[in-house]
Amino acid sequence: MTENEKLNTTESPEKSLQDGVPAVESTVESTVESTGGTEMDIDQSGIFKWFAVRIISGHENKVKVFLDTQIKDEGMERKIRNVVIPLEKVFEVKGGKKKVKMKNFLPGYILIEADLDDKVRRFISQTPSIMNMVGSKSVKGEKLEPIPLRPAEVKRIRAILNEENQSEKIDLRLSVGDPIKVTSGPFNNFNGNVLEINSEKMKVKVMVSIFGRKTPIELEFTQIEKEK
Repeated sequence: MTENEKLNTTESPEKSLQDGVPAVESTVESTVESTGGTEMDIDQSGIFKWFAVRIISGHENKVKVFLDTQIKDEGMERKIRNVVIPLEKVFEVKGGKKKVKMKNFLPGYILIEADLDDKVRRFISQTPSIMNMVGSKSVKGEKLEPIPLRPAEVKRIRAILNEENQSEKIDLRLSVGDPIKVTSGPFNNFNGNVLEINSEKMKVKVMVSIFGRKTPIELEFTQIEKEK
């Protein structure tokens, strides 16, 4: 599929959005921010709707900058109100220290609020790096009509975007079995493997060798780092 290919059907990429925000291993998520536009609200008039647009992963910022510029140059402000990259602020642990970074919690997607018609659809489809708009299952020979996000989906994503006062969480990208190194506490410099991950309590159970015996210990997320 080329970057400028017209919108067509796909194997129901909207399913992951309709069922909820995709999970990323055992990633622990926190504060979320958008990179532009207004707060992600539902247009009460029913004219503007939110659409998920599939793009080449890693091109989110480039696509947003291009669209924001072209919307103004082409006078499309009355038809496209917002282009949003759903970013979240997460704490990454390295060397026992927390570092803040921004991460897209819907990689490979941007969200566009638009009064969609054929002209707007063509405008979006001709943007470099855009693959298609999330729609229904493919039907050969039948033109795809993009499906807007449901109000419940918009509400769920908006809740994440506005999650500024929630307790901080840490992005470890851990899976059971991953090798880790203890970076602080009485077991500092011990090596082990992940047995269990408790994202809510921000704790992990690790199997380490103590005096030659395999022993499970429970540690805080801030006490470990994943070994490469």
